[in-house]
Amino acid sequence: MEVRIHGSWKNVLKDEFDKPYFKALAEFVRTEYQTKKIFPPPRDIFRAFDETPFNEVKVVILGQDPYHGPMQANGLCFSVHEGVRQPPSLQN
Repeated sequence: MEVRIHGSWKNVLKDEFDKPYFKALAEFVRTEYQTKKIFPPPRDIFRAFDETPFNEVKVVILGQDPYHGPMQANGLCFSVHEGVRQPPSLQN
């Protein structure tokens, strides 16, 4: 499973990546991707952390509404790729 994350985040989070809870979480997510239909694609799980270096972050917004169909989830909350119909939660 390919997960991309900007190097500056790797430095900040490296201690977390080695903790037992994170390793267990990573294994759980890996299994879910192998056995179920999950959005977004694995490469986009940490898209926000890949596109924005740690030192440029001012605010973090976490979305909670699930996306309903393929191609909607893109790794950024409250966002879909251009040309993709917005799910109801984004239209509101």
